[in-house]
Amino acid sequence: MLLSLSNVPRDYAWGSHTLLAELEGRAPSAAPEAEVWFGDHPGDPADVAGDGTLDAVTGGTLPYLLKLLAAASPLSIQVHPTVEQARAGWERETGLSLDDPARNYRDANHKPELIVALSERFESLSGLRPVAETLRLLEIVGSSADPLRARLSGDGDVLRDAIGWLLSGEAQGDVDAIAAAVGQASETESGEWADALRAVAGIADAYPGDPGVVVALLMNHVVLSRGEGVFLKAGLLHAYISGLGVEIMAASDNVLRGGLTPKRIDVPELLSILDTTPGAVPVLRPSTGGAITEYPVEVPDFALRRVTLAGEPLTMPVRGPAMVLATAGDTAVSGADAVSRAVPVGHAVLATEDESSLTLSGTGEVFIATPGSLPEERERARHADEAS
Repeated sequence: MLLSLSNVPRDYAWGSHTLLAELEGRAPSAAPEAEVWFGDHPGDPADVAGDGTLDAVTGGTLPYLLKLLAAASPLSIQVHPTVEQARAGWERETGLSLDDPARNYRDANHKPELIVALSERFESLSGLRPVAETLRLLEIVGSSADPLRARLSGDGDVLRDAIGWLLSGEAQGDVDAIAAAVGQASETESGEWADALRAVAGIADAYPGDPGVVVALLMNHVVLSRGEGVFLKAGLLHAYISGLGVEIMAASDNVLRGGLTPKRIDVPELLSILDTTPGAVPVLRPSTGGAITEYPVEVPDFALRRVTLAGEPLTMPVRGPAMVLATAGDTAVSGADAVSRAVPVGHAVLATEDESSLTLSGTGEVFIATPGSLPEERERARHADEAS
């Protein structure tokens, strides 16, 4: 069975007035449009054409949440827990109502996520930069960064120590001085750190006085081109800065924030789940010359493929429940009943578990979301590849 889905954009302050409107070919919106949710999460279930909301149809069993995300200004710096951390946190907070501002865990699930750029440029902060590289960057910032440099030059888990210090409130004077120095450096620097400095200076303009500005200085500045993606595993500090993308995640609302937000920041809990292992986060680049791009991520909750259509119908097997989201052109999908259903840009179609294959037609671009594979299935696939 195929279900046509739509939803109303959520109007978070960081959203764009134009990105989603341009994608769908309509006039700019009066309010910021930040996210469109295609899933059965109770926070904002998708609308099913002629049949209420998706959670009423599925019972809230969809393992993933698919979104369109449109950022005109930076989102909060954040991190998500592992399954074990989420379950423990959920148990600890049993006595708190779901809308209690002191609650950190909204459910008992992890929240790995993948973002794929739809705009020609999508900026993000993804993971923590190696300390030696950040120390080189701070040389450009100058003496205002000496207190941070001293923290990073010590022994032990210096990144955890530095982030805790920045978010504690004790470092406010240093935060302001470092942010001002970054702004000055961004106006003159043209070397390897120019893009990163400009990004952090822009964040400082958007969030003056926020300690997350200096936390951002510790993170990898990643720029995606259209079709490129980044997978963000549990414990990885990240923030989206600007751009339009397709985002898929486990069906969870567990977020621990680390700056760039007026919302509550629980510093001890953030530090307890934060993975401070530094290093670059791999960019998932689309293959060339094929209609289908895979974005391989080893989680059971979701898998994502991008399909470009040039007029010839394409039939492909799917693991249900599968969702088809249109992002360009004029496309349609059909299942076992062979009835073609149009998928307008910015809308989706859900194929229930009884559909084992889908036929895509038209010209344009769609993304197909499905549940991911289990570890034992991935192991069998590896052995099969090796044998062949």
